[in-house]
This record gives sequence, structure tokens and C-alpha cells, in this order.
Amino acid sequence: METKAPNPTSIATKWALFYVLVSIVITYAFQFLNIDQNSAAKYIGYIPFIAFCVLAQKEYKDQLGGFITFGQAFNPGFRYSLFGGLLLAIFIYVYLGILSPEVLTKAMEQQQAVMAEKGMSQDQIDKGIEMGSKYGAIFGAIATAISTLVFGCIVALIGAAILKKEPTLRDIEERNAAAGTKAGDDYVDPAV
Repeated sequence: METKAPNPTSIATKWALFYVLVSIVITYAFQFLNIDQNSAAKYIGYIPFIAFCVLAQKEYKDQLGGFITFGQAFNPGFRYSLFGGLLLAIFIYVYLGILSPEVLTKAMEQQQAVMAEKGMSQDQIDKGIEMGSKYGAIFGAIATAISTLVFGCIVALIGAAILKKEPTLRDIEERNAAAGTKAGDDYVDPAV
């Protein structure tokens, strides 16, 4: 009987959904606790992202039988980052555009002060604020999708380097012995 290889897309999607749900909870916790989005507390959101990326890679490795190449380990991490970024971008767009537009307004007020400190003219500040107010939700969603994918690729590369474990000749012989095949029989990796 032929064994079916695990699907990295389903694994990545599952962990991406977990990540987005946790991110939504963190986002609303920050809003209700009135924590400044520019404080050091914003880095709390990176912890579940990193953990879920590595867990997606680990689950894929476990489903492959404990052995995984660097490329195989990177695959679910990349997909997790892509799906997580896209799903989170949709949430950010809805959050800033519909659910909590006051967050975008507050960010525009802070940006106005930053632009004034830089010595920009009032006309430039007004145009920047107008554009930010009009397209802020879209810009936020696009920036979220891109930054999540880039950061996720970095995390996936590191996770793949840590989790990589290719079978040695001894491992192949032990698997063949456990499967009842002779030493000369070719070992077929179930992931292939």
C-alpha cells in the first residue's frame, strides 16, 4: 500500500488561521487596554508568529516520519507566512476601514505631529493626512501582507535550518529492517 505524502498547504493554512485569530485577540486587547501601538509591547505579536511558523514546519517534519530536507522544511514555513500575511491583511483592512476607523484617525494625528517636527509645510501635511485618511486601510493591508511574508521567510529559513534532518544510511537500513525488506532493497521515502 502506498502512503500518501502530507500536504504542506493544509498544515500551513491551519497554523496561519491560528496566528490570525491570536493576532485579532492581541489587536483588540491593545485597543481596549489603550496600549500605544508604537510602544515596545507591539513586539508581543511576533512571538505567536514565530512559534506557529516553527510549529507548522515541525508538524510537517513529524508527518514525514521525522526526516526533512531544508527545502521541505522551508516549504510549510513560506506557505504559512504567505497565507498568514494575506489573511491578516484582510483583517487589517476591515479593522482600519470599518471596525475601528478611530485607530486610523489616531495614527493620522500622530503622523501629523511627526511631519510637523520634520519641518514640512502645512500644505504638505494636509495632503499627506488627506491621502492617509483616504487610503490608510489599503496601505496598512498591503504593508501587512508584504512585511509578514518577508519576516516569515526569514523565520522559515531559520526554522528550516534548525529542523533539517536528513536520513543517514543507518536510518534507511533501520527503516528497511522495520519494514521487513532486505538490505539490498531500495528504500522509498514516503514523502517522495
